[in-house]
Amino acid sequence: MAGRRSRKESLGSLVPVDVRTFIAENLHLRPAPGVPEIRLYTAHPGSGLARLRTDAPEDLPPYWAYSWAGGILLAKHLFRDPDIVRGRRVLDLGAGSGIVGIAARKCGASSVIATEIDANAIAAIDLNAAANNVTIEVLETDILSGDRAPNVDIILAGDVFYDAELAGRVLPFLAACLSAGVEVLIGDPRRRSLPLASLRLIAEYAVPDFGDGGAQSVTGGVFTLEA
Repeated sequence: MAGRRSRKESLGSLVPVDVRTFIAENLHLRPAPGVPEIRLYTAHPGSGLARLRTDAPEDLPPYWAYSWAGGILLAKHLFRDPDIVRGRRVLDLGAGSGIVGIAARKCGASSVIATEIDANAIAAIDLNAAANNVTIEVLETDILSGDRAPNVDIILAGDVFYDAELAGRVLPFLAACLSAGVEVLIGDPRRRSLPLASLRLIAEYAVPDFGDGGAQSVTGGVFTLEA
């Protein structure tokens, strides 16, 4: 994850309402793969997502427009066991499309905060939440740089260990939150940088994954962070 960027910088010549309109008009609103309870604005061959790119060196790929295994794993797990989040305050870390936070709200979470550093993802989360008739507070911030645990009961972290540099920031943050009394659940298809030695597997599911550029089926896990 990168540091916080302004919405204006990350969207170049597009203003936020233009991005929302672009997503609504050019992406398909369809059931999430493996989690038909949720509908998401999803990329397809004719989406033209390149039109959202800017010349800014920190411009991020549109990860939010595709289905990734970690988020699907967590969403599927919550629908299997909604008591995990029912009546609780939830943080969806690195929310992407917002699938995990949406699942949490549908399963009875009292509130959901979704954090992201990509302003385009912020727009997508807002649209996806509205399409699923739920409310989510979305924060454009690099929460990993904070010096205190967020004021929530549980952190849901899907697809946040996709490279070693990010893993080196995420794991200490989650460990500090766990020490402060915040429960942590992680969804991941066992990518190379997942710190398995620090985790305990609690469930496994076969799910689709956009992966590194092509849709595929994987068996991934939902993990708790060990104290």
